[in-house]
Amino acid sequence: MADTRRPLSPHLQIYKWQVQMVTSILHRATGIALAVGTLVTLWGLLSLAAGEDAFNQFKVCISSPLGIILMIGWTWALFYHLCNGVRHLVQDAGAGYAINQFVRSSWLSIIASVVLTLIVWVYVLGAGGVA
Repeated sequence: MADTRRPLSPHLQIYKWQVQMVTSILHRATGIALAVGTLVTLWGLLSLAAGEDAFNQFKVCISSPLGIILMIGWTWALFYHLCNGVRHLVQDAGAGYAINQFVRSSWLSIIASVVLTLIVWVYVLGAGGVA
C-alpha cells in the first residue's frame, strides 16, 4: 500500500511568488487577451465593411472610456507578449539562464512593455486618435 504520510504536491500557497513565476503566468494570460482583442479587431473590420453607420457605432463603442481602457490593456498585452516572447527566444538560444539574468530579463520585459504602451498611447491621444 502507498505511504500516505508523504506531503502533497507543492502549490501556489507554498511557493514564494517570484518575478519569473509572474511573467510565466502573465505570458499565458496575455496570449488569451490577444485572442479576445483579435475578436474586437475583427468586429472593427466587419463594421467597416458593413458601411458607415456600422463603423460609426464601432467607433462610439471603442472610444468610450471602457473601450479606451480595453484598448490600452490590449496594447500592453501585445507588447508584453512580444517582449516576453523575445526573451524566450534568447533563452531558447541558450543564453540568460543564470538566475540573476533570468530575473533581470523578466523585469526588463515588464518594464519595456509598459514603456512601449505609454509611447503608443501618448502618440495616439496626442494625435487626436480614438475618435
